[in-house]
Amino acid sequence: MELKKYLDDNRIYVEEALDRLLLSGSTEPSVIHEAMRYSVFAGGKRLRPILCLASCEAVGGDKKTVLPVACAFEFIHTYSLIHDDLPAMDNDDLRRGKPTNHVVFGEANAILAGDALLTFAFEVLCGYGLEYSDKQKYLQVCKEIAQASGTLGMVGGQVVDILSENKQIDEETLKFIHRHKTGALIKAPVRAGAILGGGTPEQVEELTCYAENLGLAFQITDDLLDVIGDPEKLGKPTGSDDKNKKATFPSIFGLEKSREMAREAVNKALEALNNFGEEALPLRLLAEYLLIRDC
Repeated sequence: MELKKYLDDNRIYVEEALDRLLLSGSTEPSVIHEAMRYSVFAGGKRLRPILCLASCEAVGGDKKTVLPVACAFEFIHTYSLIHDDLPAMDNDDLRRGKPTNHVVFGEANAILAGDALLTFAFEVLCGYGLEYSDKQKYLQVCKEIAQASGTLGMVGGQVVDILSENKQIDEETLKFIHRHKTGALIKAPVRAGAILGGGTPEQVEELTCYAENLGLAFQITDDLLDVIGDPEKLGKPTGSDDKNKKATFPSIFGLEKSREMAREAVNKALEALNNFGEEALPLRLLAEYLLIRDC
């Protein structure tokens, strides 16, 4: 299996669904629907929805049964990026090589576009839940998605990240930030795909271990790219973490130690998949890719 083809095929599969789900830009009030679509279709690998699909298939499920859930993750992720870029947060003018939402639509509309995407994600989840046969299992997944998005997940990590600016923090605080800010919305789609795909409790736990280590490796490499990455490939300026005085793995551990930590996390992620066969190959390839990613 070639990872690039797998990612491209599934990215297109997800984007076609995102396009079907989102209201058109001409729907009134048009500016908010244009702003939502602008950021959703501004590029991106669709990593979180693809992780949801891949985890479903890894336990023998049919990916089309979790497609709406996978799309909800992309709406939540996009909302978080819109808000991250705002002047009150990271104050970035570029995202994926394009002007950020608040630059194009204004700060107020960008805030509302983020709010709308988060709300719409749960509208999609609820709509699909009405058709889902095992309501208890589905509600469990929805609760986990809400927790991963809120103060016990992404939002909580962002808060501690902001509070840690211009401060010396220890390793545990750094890991708390990234386990919540980034890792929560990597673990949740993996668990959602595994649970809704019919995975056994053992399979779900093994995939949870995979996701936790994948999330750590992803954040470390993201921090490294902000230091040594190519701005043209990244689609945004590098050095923003240093500019905003954020605590990162390179700032605390240095480049080489950070690379070593990423390798260790990837190895642990791969070990968690030892009981899976070829059906988990995309997940293995995704983990290995983190060590060589340049964007």
